[in-house]
Amino acid sequence: MSMFRIIAALLALSMSFMGVPVLAGQSNVSGNPEYEVSAPPAYAMVADAVIARPLLIAGTIIGAGVFVVTLPFTALGGGVDRAGQALVVEPGKAAFVRCLGCTKSGYENFDE
Repeated sequence: MSMFRIIAALLALSMSFMGVPVLAGQSNVSGNPEYEVSAPPAYAMVADAVIARPLLIAGTIIGAGVFVVTLPFTALGGGVDRAGQALVVEPGKAAFVRCLGCTKSGYENFDE
């Protein structure tokens, strides 16, 4: 390889790395909460584990029972998906898919 091609390749490589710090800083500038991670305080985790999770699990079980009992009437009215979402999915999602101490449900939805 000629000296000119080596220098051109090194120059192109070094110029390509100049944009990396700019791209790394844009996630916080845009205010996207998906990339902003903050750990909940310890008292929120303890209260969530001791009080909120058992209540949410009980609410999910009771909601599933109510959903099954009212299913024939809900099916006649055509609202099975909304009833299932409200009685079973939302409490279950809050109980099982939320991080300990977080207020938002989902694996990647941390507190802002």
